[in-house]
This record gives sequence, C-alpha cells and structure tokens, in this order.
Amino acid sequence: MGAYSAKLAAMILRSAIAERGHARMIVATGSSQFEVLESLTAEPLIDWNRVDAFHLDEYVGLAADHPASFCGYLKSRFVERVPLRSFHYLDGLKDPKIVCQEASTHLLKAPVDVAMIGIGENGHLAFNDPPADFETKEAYHVVALDEACRLQQVGEGWFASLTDVPTHAISMTIHQILQSRKIICSVPDERKAVAVRDSVEGPTTNLVPGSILKRHPNTTLVLDRAAASLLKPL
Repeated sequence: MGAYSAKLAAMILRSAIAERGHARMIVATGSSQFEVLESLTAEPLIDWNRVDAFHLDEYVGLAADHPASFCGYLKSRFVERVPLRSFHYLDGLKDPKIVCQEASTHLLKAPVDVAMIGIGENGHLAFNDPPADFETKEAYHVVALDEACRLQQVGEGWFASLTDVPTHAISMTIHQILQSRKIICSVPDERKAVAVRDSVEGPTTNLVPGSILKRHPNTTLVLDRAAASLLKPL
C-alpha cells in the first residue's frame, strides 16, 4: 500500500516538474505514513531540488525533539532523506496564531500538486476532528483535539497516557486540503475500517470529516484489506 501511494506521488511530482519546473506537496505523519514515506524517499528520478513541501499539522506546545512531534517525525523520515528545495515546518512552541499566518503565507503562493494524507480513527483529516469546520477559508487554524483523536495517539504509542497528549493542534483546514490538485489518502489497519466505511459509503458530513473527499475531483483512496474490510463488495 505504501509503495503504491509513493509511486503515484512520484509520478505526480515528476509530471509537475516536467510541466512547470517545480512541484509542491503536502506531507502527513502518523503510523499510516511510515511505509509511504519510506517508499517515497527511495523513488528514483525525482528532482527533489525542485520540490517545496509543507507540513500538514502539529501539536501546540510540543517541542521538535519530543518523540511524538511531527516536526521530528518528518525531519527524520523525510526531510533529511531527500534534498528538498524547501520544507515548511509548523513550530509547536511558537505562538500558534503566528505559525498559522506564516505557514499560510508560504502555502498560498502557488497551488499544491499533491497532498499526501490519511484518515483518523474518528474520521478526521489532518487534525480536523468531528464536527470539522467545512466553512472556513483559512489555510491553517488552531483546533481542539477530541478524546477519540487523543486516545488514538496513545494507542499508537506516541504518548504514555491521555493526559500526556496535547489538547490543541495547528492544522491545515479542510478547505485548504481540498485546494490540492491531487490527493493521495493512504489508510491502513482494521481500526480505521469504520471511518473508511463511513467516509466512502455514508453521507458527506462534518461528523465524518473524511467524507468530504468525495467532493474532490482527483482523490485516490489507497487501502489495505483490513481498512477496506467493512466496505460493500463492488
């Protein structure tokens, strides 16, 4: 699954560079992206010096050297492995409103060619937990994390207990994710099966943020068998 997502992303990046001389991408984190990023950094014939990449979300109040920091995750798993032209981190220790403003300025300079994202156990996209804000036109905003989202972080081993998980995060908005020319949404594991089913087969609702992807004209949903186990047969 990760290799397929990476090959598709590599094709998009190479095509954008060939057409416009550069490419822009959004990079997600979490356990769903381990194999995706491992495979993507090994993809041949990508001129990474022509790629600008953007951070999807980060906890408020967490230093980059914390084991659960997405800055640290992306630095070790992606940024240090390929010679990007630029990578725009979200600093969890700075004033979050300023971080949102600065990140938005960089992101909105040009369209994004591909967003690489996942869906959370509660159906969230980035850190947009239900009920997600489908209306804001901001690029980044500060959000409160619901208990289901925070418990997922404990379950995946990023934090020892619920009380250790930050209560707020900086997140790219739903609106901004949907502005990407193409979206690759990679979702593994049986624990995501309900969220996948509700996103694909249920109504489009902010109570299942992943359901909004049905409104995007070029989204590829990449699942393993476990994540797809509750979907109706074709």
